Amino acid sequence: MYSKQDLTEHLKRMGVARSDVLMLHSSMKAIGEVDGGAETVIDVFMEYLSEGLFMTPAHTWAQMNETHSVFCPQKEPACVGIIPNLFLKRPGVVRSLHPTHSIAAYGPSAAAYIQGEEQCTTPCTPGGCWDRLRTVHAKILLLGVTHIRNTFIHSIEEVLEVPERFTDEPVLFQIQMPDQSLLPVSMYRHYNRHTAHISESFDKLKEAFFERGVAKKVLFGDAEGILCDAEGLFQVTSQVLSHELNCLIDRESIPREWWL
Repeated sequence: MYSKQDLTEHLKRMGVARSDVLMLHSSMKAIGEVDGGAETVIDVFMEYLSEGLFMTPAHTWAQMNETHSVFCPQKEPACVGIIPNLFLKRPGVVRSLHPTHSIAAYGPSAAAYIQGEEQCTTPCTPGGCWDRLRTVHAKILLLGVTHIRNTFIHSIEEVLEVPERFTDEPVLFQIQMPDQSLLPVSMYRHYNRHTAHISESFDKLKEAFFERGVAKKVLFGDAEGILCDAEGLFQVTSQVLSHELNCLIDRESIPREWWL
């Protein structure tokens, strides 16, 4: 069983600084037995990154739809596991107002970082929270999951205007604002006619990221992890997609020479 001290040491060994901006995608099951469970894991990240910015996805895309269309950020559970849902309940944690791809954040700059998401019209709008991970030099930590869960790659595709990524028509949602008023927003959803889950193609970039040094293998508890540099992921993905914009879905694999 891992203690809080054990996990803090694992975080240090990765090379994460206390002032870093870090986005965590995680599987609690993969982390293993922890004294205090998921709450202890959250304690480790919140305390270690108290000088920086700690974030998790707080997605609701699985349940938000035409009939369940009112997004209440204070009440709507995340569809991405136990750690984000417990994190959302912590004092000082704020949530962005994106109806399907919100972010939970903690730190001195958290409130400023999440501003403006109610103006988004796509899942990972250019200039929004997911895209800005690269401009704030964020690290992305995947624990027990792969790039299939790396939402940031969706934002790269949006910036590069990769075709066939959205529904033809938007869905009308309403966002419950801090003053309790309802703000209507038309939001396009992820869609591709060839696959039910666009992100399942993202692991085709794994070796490119490792070889170019923008991602490395790490350990946290029992979980095999990948620690990534957001700006580096953007640069490598942009280089690969410059050869063929829709190659992640259209090709079985990516030629190595495309990222060297």
